[in-house]
Amino acid sequence: MIKARKIELLAPAKNLECGIEAINHGADAVYIGAPKFSARAAAGNTLEDIRALTEYAHIFGVKVYVALNTILSDNELQETEKLIWQLYKDAKIDALIIQDMGITMLNLPPIALHASTQMDNRGVEKVKFLEDAGFKQIVLPRELTIDEIGEISSQVNTPLEVFVHGALCVCYSGQCYLSQALSGRSANKGACAQYCRLPYTLIDTDGEEIISKKHFLSMKDLNLSENIEELLNAGVSSLKIEGRLKDISYVKNIVAFYRQKLDKVLNKYPQYIRSSSGTSSFSFEPVPEKSFNRGFTKYFLHDRTNNMWSIDSPKSVGEPIGKITEITTKYIKINSTKKLHNGDGLCFFNNKKELEGIHVNRVEGELIFPATIPDIKKGAYIYRNYDHEFEKLLSKKSAERKISTTIELIDIPLGFSLKITDEDDNYAILNFEIEKQVAQKDQTDNIKNNLSKTGTTIFKVEQVNINWNESWFIPASVLSEWRRLLTDKLLSVRKIRYRQDIVIQKQTSHSFPVKDISYLGNVMNSKGKQFYIQHQSTVSQAAFEKQTLANVPLMFTRHCIKQSLGWCPKEDQEKHPYKEPFFLSYNNTRLRLSFDCKNCEMKVFSDSVQE
Repeated sequence: MIKARKIELLAPAKNLECGIEAINHGADAVYIGAPKFSARAAAGNTLEDIRALTEYAHIFGVKVYVALNTILSDNELQETEKLIWQLYKDAKIDALIIQDMGITMLNLPPIALHASTQMDNRGVEKVKFLEDAGFKQIVLPRELTIDEIGEISSQVNTPLEVFVHGALCVCYSGQCYLSQALSGRSANKGACAQYCRLPYTLIDTDGEEIISKKHFLSMKDLNLSENIEELLNAGVSSLKIEGRLKDISYVKNIVAFYRQKLDKVLNKYPQYIRSSSGTSSFSFEPVPEKSFNRGFTKYFLHDRTNNMWSIDSPKSVGEPIGKITEITTKYIKINSTKKLHNGDGLCFFNNKKELEGIHVNRVEGELIFPATIPDIKKGAYIYRNYDHEFEKLLSKKSAERKISTTIELIDIPLGFSLKITDEDDNYAILNFEIEKQVAQKDQTDNIKNNLSKTGTTIFKVEQVNINWNESWFIPASVLSEWRRLLTDKLLSVRKIRYRQDIVIQKQTSHSFPVKDISYLGNVMNSKGKQFYIQHQSTVSQAAFEKQTLANVPLMFTRHCIKQSLGWCPKEDQEKHPYKEPFFLSYNNTRLRLSFDCKNCEMKVFSDSVQE
């Protein structure tokens, strides 16, 4: 039996502006980077901006989660504790997304803690442990199948959060040390250098080149928009869009797209309850292919899918357009049903299978006049990675979010009383003492029309009920002022009635599922070590960032290069003629691959160490 529960669409916010537009375009919750210690170091925000975002969000019942999900050194703990209190008391955030268990040992306000996907929450045991440790939401790895998600959800009551859209890290989150090992820039400290997006040459142990200059570790982008119903039925409560470094047009387009998709599912299943208020309307038709994407994949949702990597390019390919049917020294023609515009950006894969761009100067009917004629042949497939007219639409006001209300007007002995009630049963009442005037003719329609004009407020009046025994005349200017005062009071009521959840952090001591904590535990401070000892484990190795280790895997991936090339021994596919181990080479970087076929896992080592 499927349990009734609240469902949220969780949107990213690079900054205050992106956060507000995420809300306007339908987000039920927003996650944003803390001023420091966020896993996207380039997406930090001031306390003032976070406070402004929560003030706006809470009007709609939208929650604001702050990502403070890096690992911390001992000398950062005191500053972190102070920051958390400021985020809770001053900015009034709803939850912290954390990775470092040391944070749980600090003196914390009564704030909800969410377990970041950086904790590597891939199994039932780990998720149950986190639930018992008091975490109020748990972010699952992107690599899980729908069956694995269902297995976890069947054994826990804590809301589960999954990514449904956006960029994919090839490595299990929190388990990637490649950037730290090669450049000193730690992914667990929010400074990943993205070595996974580089073009590598695949060679065998004898140095024979297998495939040259391909992006073997670069994944396509996730898109589970057609699987929302399936995810909710599997027990997911929070649908997360990746993108704290993405621009505002991405946020508008993708959030609006998923809002529409999710609403269709919510309308079908009354046991799934939307977790915020208001209805968003859009001045554009959202199309996810028009925002940055490397092509889309469902990744491992239904086990391994074909062609999940963006092997030819880590850049955005955009939306498919069609094939070139004619090319001259001045123009090209494309067989497509999609309308192209002046200023569009097109792209194609050249004969080296590298992504190459075309800027469209102008379009005349079927003729496309690029800035320069590309070296391209008839029959080549064209994509559009920049739609000029679509971006123009998104650069303007593209959505508004309104809370439904009903207004009741009644006459009282000394004047009139107005009551407004919103969709959450909040209400405001104002009494107005005024000398009554009998109307010369019926004023019902005029009064209803006037009281319904809520203009730029967040309210939409769905119904006006007039309850009196005699028809009265009320000047339009008076009605307008009453309406303004009434909606202002209801807005104040909504602000006052919103309350942060109070979550008292309790120290626990139940057994952690891993008894010996290696560098994979990412323990960088004494509080973190204390946490694991308190939970009956031993910390034998500090975090890789604190103590560099030789002879250890730097990446753990469910993606397998051999399987993607058709060489998986478990699938009885084609056998390759090359001698293992395989290596990935880029300039002075050389990585060794190890294939754990029993566990369907690929590991990546630096070639300077041996297993």
